[in-house]
Amino acid sequence: MSRVHDALRRAEQLLDSGENGAASNDDPRSLAVTEEAPIVAARQAPVEIPNNAYRNTLARSEQKQPEVDWLNFLSRCKVIPFRPAPETHLIDVERPHEVPGEEFRSLRTRLNHLQSQQDLHSIVVTSASPAEGKSFTAVNLALAQSQLESPVLLADLDLRRPVIHNLFQCERTPGFSDFLLAERPLEECIRKIEGSNLYFLPAGSQVKNPLELLNMRHVKNTLEGLRKIFNWVILDTPPLLFSADANLLSTLTDGTLIVVRIGSTTYDSVIRAMQTLCENNVLGIVANGARAGELYSKYTYYYSKQEEEPEEAAEVDE
Repeated sequence: MSRVHDALRRAEQLLDSGENGAASNDDPRSLAVTEEAPIVAARQAPVEIPNNAYRNTLARSEQKQPEVDWLNFLSRCKVIPFRPAPETHLIDVERPHEVPGEEFRSLRTRLNHLQSQQDLHSIVVTSASPAEGKSFTAVNLALAQSQLESPVLLADLDLRRPVIHNLFQCERTPGFSDFLLAERPLEECIRKIEGSNLYFLPAGSQVKNPLELLNMRHVKNTLEGLRKIFNWVILDTPPLLFSADANLLSTLTDGTLIVVRIGSTTYDSVIRAMQTLCENNVLGIVANGARAGELYSKYTYYYSKQEEEPEEAAEVDE
């Protein structure tokens, strides 16, 4: 095993030094392991080494340190229509009595109560594994928060597999990665959803190594600036057990929500996911995928009584 690691280290040193020959990407021997351990080498996971061009791009972006003019920032953001894609299961603000809307308003109320007790403005919404409903939860929570008077930012920081721009049927670029690479100013990357207090920051152009991009120094400065002009900054991130992106972003925000799917997420996955967060502030767990009957029973009686009372009053008046 040590021979494998030594060979990989030597190959990486050759790549960093820019030497030709064995370090060239066109030479199949550039990452070859000595014949003394061919079986062990075959079992190793592929090693992803960013090329020099990408490293140089990140270095130039670090040097540029994109500046943000926060004065009248919101007024300079582009307005886009609210056109949710069909079958996205987003809450309908025009139908407040629907059960999903009630559930997300309950979540909103609990978070706003926590905000009154602590400095809480930016949160990460993540899950242990894929397909557990983290993006669904992040979008609907942002929609529920935007029904109040304060501006809310929904940011798709899942730079590996972003989906929120598809839910809103808008362009993925320009977005957060374009801003970090100093290709676009931040106000050109954020869109305001027409007729609401919701703002949306898409992921942006595809990048080769998202974790390196999120490790850039001005990510923290940008998030700190955003939480000063938005009442809530809600970040959709990759799953905890599949990348370190969410772990990193949780250290830069005020709290984390973990989404689990009923009947799918295992207890072991939740425990492992929370352990990866170390001592970062876990605000709570959101249970997704409940059966309709389990929720409707809570509201049917209440709203049916609400609708019956006006009818009874009309009969008395007659």
